[in-house]
Amino acid sequence: MLVDSHCHLDYLAGEEDLDQVLDRAREAGVGGFLTISTRLDSFPEVLAIAERYEDVWCSVGVHPHEAAHYGDLGAAELVKLARHPKVVGIGESGLDYHYRHSPPADQQACFRVHATAARESGLPLIVHTREAEQDTLTILAEELALGAFPGLIHCFSGTKELAEKSMEIGFYLSIPGIITFNSAKDLQAVVRELPPQRLLVETDAPYLAPVPKRGRRNEPAYVAHTAAALANLLEQPAGEIERITTDNFFTLFSKAYPGASR
Repeated sequence: MLVDSHCHLDYLAGEEDLDQVLDRAREAGVGGFLTISTRLDSFPEVLAIAERYEDVWCSVGVHPHEAAHYGDLGAAELVKLARHPKVVGIGESGLDYHYRHSPPADQQACFRVHATAARESGLPLIVHTREAEQDTLTILAEELALGAFPGLIHCFSGTKELAEKSMEIGFYLSIPGIITFNSAKDLQAVVRELPPQRLLVETDAPYLAPVPKRGRRNEPAYVAHTAAALANLLEQPAGEIERITTDNFFTLFSKAYPGASR
């Protein structure tokens, strides 16, 4: 059984019957789904999806693109929402300096609020970082100095330094379909050196569909292609990578409970 550790089922639900999307994934061997919050005003929809399906869990948080709209957000609000049994993570939060839909200062402040919520709730922090590796690592180091919390780098597509420093602080890395792209040779070289015991797999659906589905709308079923590519890069049996990444998911997101037999 595979777990799609990062997808946006609320986005997919607006385009197609979600039952069919999830059934296709289950037929492909995917037995768990973590659907991710990006805004608090849409969180009720995200939570409702998680409540509807036994094998779906969710996070609560604000994407860095939206940080400017949540200047008054406090950690206490996130911690309160995270008490729901279906909420297993905090985020996605972090820094995105590529588009800068929100000013970096707003992103950094919002990121720190999420780190506080992760520390106070004990739930993993789901980190988004794009063109902001050094600031991301600096903030994580400063926040962890105030007290430990678990976490992962979502959609890992960064440098060897980001991978090593993230693992040094105990974080996991979630591997996306980007590793299947012909243009991703540098990322593939980094991933080849990573220990499978620190890795998860994800789709980030509806974005970043892996080869051979590239160019289509992504969906959780396609995480099987990413897992197969990861197994090839690591020169490990596909079944072993499936087992390890799924075990890693439930180790990190320990509040989750499997809705299907492991």
